[in-house]
Parts: sequence; structure tokens; C-alpha cells
Amino acid sequence: MSTETKTSPKLEKLVKELSELTVLEMAELKTALEDTWGVEAAAAPVAIAAAPGAAAEEAEEEATDFEITITEVPADKKIAVIKIVREITGLGLKEAKEMSESAPKVIKDKAPKAEADEIKGKLEAAGAKVTLKGV
Repeated sequence: MSTETKTSPKLEKLVKELSELTVLEMAELKTALEDTWGVEAAAAPVAIAAAPGAAAEEAEEEATDFEITITEVPADKKIAVIKIVREITGLGLKEAKEMSESAPKVIKDKAPKAEADEIKGKLEAAGAKVTLKGV
């Protein structure tokens, strides 16, 4: 026996459009809705029995914001990494180059998990080694 519910065409269209958003667009949507409705989105608490020694993992999983740090930039990947750093930070060429060359260097102090993962992916695709630290 199926418990499938019928969704209105309006909701089906909305679900389809939301499914096509990028991670960054979803983060922007979340912020816009919080600002418009005057609320703060928070994940529902989940009770999980932790294995011994998993305290560090748990702390990172509970973090909602992350610090993004470039730990290493290979010389042959420097130009690609500088382009991504400029895109992320909005810095000029000179500042982005200095930031990329002074690894380890924090690129962004605080970013939501989805945005942090997307930035990390872009930087790693360009050749940089990146770490995320829950804040």
C-alpha cells in the first residue's frame, strides 16, 4: 500500500526550481529567507550515541560555519589558484597573489558548510590543498 501524497502543480514547479539551484545559490536563498522572515534557520537536533574517541569528529560535525584555509599551492598551479582566490574574496590581483603565496593562509573566516565545501572543491580543482575548520 502506497502512502504517496499528491502535490499541487505550484509546489511541484517550486521543488523543481529549487532542485536546480547551486550550493551557493541555496546558501544565498537561506540568508534571504532569514532576512525576510526575521528568523534563523537551524538544523534539528539529532541524538546519536558517539563512539569513544569520536569527540573531535562530533565537534566538527556540529559546526555550522567553517574557516577555509589554503595550506599549500604548488608552483605550477599558482595562476589557477590566484584566479579562484580573487573570485572568492573579491581581492585585486596583487592581494590574491600575496594571499596564495603565503600559505597556510585563511581565505575566508566564516562560511556555511555548503559554501565552504563548494569553495574547497573549487580551490582543490585548481590545485591547492585546503582545510576546513569548524568555528
